[in-house]
Amino acid sequence: MNLGNLMRSAHAFGASFVFTIDAHKKLDAPGSDTSNAPTHIPYYQWKSIADMALPQGCKLVGVELLDEAVDLPSFRHPLQAAYILGPERGSLSPEMIEKCDHIIKIPTSFCINVATAGAIIMYDRIKTIGRFAEPPVTPSGKPGELKHHLHGTPQLRTSSK
Repeated sequence: MNLGNLMRSAHAFGASFVFTIDAHKKLDAPGSDTSNAPTHIPYYQWKSIADMALPQGCKLVGVELLDEAVDLPSFRHPLQAAYILGPERGSLSPEMIEKCDHIIKIPTSFCINVATAGAIIMYDRIKTIGRFAEPPVTPSGKPGELKHHLHGTPQLRTSSK
């Protein structure tokens, strides 16, 4: 059910793909994915970490409750990123942690449901990278006006030696 929930959330948040690594056979038919996400976004089932093939430039972000992990509210999401969450009754392997470009954590007192954690990460990503009006200063206030995006003149880059 957790995989189906994650896939449905990934589809709703506009993810480019979903993947598992060495997933248990029971995950082959995620029952709670009512959006039928694999018909909309690719689902990769890699057998091992060595088989994992992320797109060029894609940064791997591990989500794990480690002391040295960056708290999610303080994390700057890469524009091209894939997020890997450990199993609910376990942790990311040392090999997987070594493969990650970043390790982040949701600042909770203890582990939460993996599907919930994935949805929180995706929500934080869209909130920080997306284009939204500023929130109001007071709870009863109205959001600020979303300003129209203006394209400036082309900026030519030169290589510096």
